[in-house]
Amino acid sequence: MKPFSRKASVLWQGSRQHGKGSVSTPSASLKTAFHAASGDSRRRGTNPPELIAAAHAGSFALTLANELGEAGYTPRQIDTTATVTMENIAAGWTLTQIHLDVIATVPEVAQCDFVDAALRAKANCPVSRSLNANISMRAELSPPAAILRPRLHRSFGARGTVVSRKNGARRPGARN
Repeated sequence: MKPFSRKASVLWQGSRQHGKGSVSTPSASLKTAFHAASGDSRRRGTNPPELIAAAHAGSFALTLANELGEAGYTPRQIDTTATVTMENIAAGWTLTQIHLDVIATVPEVAQCDFVDAALRAKANCPVSRSLNANISMRAELSPPAAILRPRLHRSFGARGTVVSRKNGARRPGARN
């Protein structure tokens, strides 16, 4: 793949405490979206830490999908939330930590293969590699029963037994 560039622009007016701004991207995904100071919870709008969190969650999900694909698995869904922590240290406001929460639905994947892919994705994610912050992660598969257990079409046989149309097995006394 050839190198590529993407850009975004911000128009800021006023001081950090009392200013306002807007963020725009050429794709129009963000077109003059309101931009507020990072710690200003009174105003609506996005801010740099939130945009970094969004970029990191998106980049990580794509990288994890790629890692799973290279391992022979096709993810059905990857739900990633990135939480950015900002601290006012001696050097000023600094992004000190990012925590990734990942829940994935990946049919037929072994837990160990999933964990390996998640750790590789954390190490290989372009946004992870560009940040100078502690990056932690909690990665889990969605409940295996929802992934691996086939949906059975059931009908009631004699004396209340359930007949599975998939394999014809009967469970005496079963009701649903």
